[in-house]
Amino acid sequence: MTHVSVSPFVKRKHSRTFLDDIFSNINEVIGNDFINNRPAVNVVESKDAYTLSLAAPGLEKGDFNINVEKNLLTISVEKEKETVEGEKYTRREFGYTKFTRSFRLPKTVKTDDIAGAYTNGILNVTLPKKEEAKELPPRKIEIA
Repeated sequence: MTHVSVSPFVKRKHSRTFLDDIFSNINEVIGNDFINNRPAVNVVESKDAYTLSLAAPGLEKGDFNINVEKNLLTISVEKEKETVEGEKYTRREFGYTKFTRSFRLPKTVKTDDIAGAYTNGILNVTLPKKEEAKELPPRKIEIA
């Protein structure tokens, strides 16, 4: 790592600011995964299903494409960036415009009954389990 001395009292020769210097190298500082437009995902397992929650604020339910093929679940979005005439961005980082996330499904998922809902910036995809994969309640076995 290189140490750089910065004096707040010395006028710089160009119009870049200290923050410009920090953010121009942000991939080196915190890694590429932070900058990539890939939303974070949580997967929760219950006795009847898996629930996949994908954080994607600022989108609409019509922006999502969810496909299942050969036990591979793919969630994708491709949205045009909205621009306003006359606006000039000096930096534009937020907003998912295009991403794809794929998940290999276990054979215990009933792929015909997968459902999705988008509420408050979170896409929830319910992956119901097949009957044979569900946990059975305990039962008493009689001795003959």
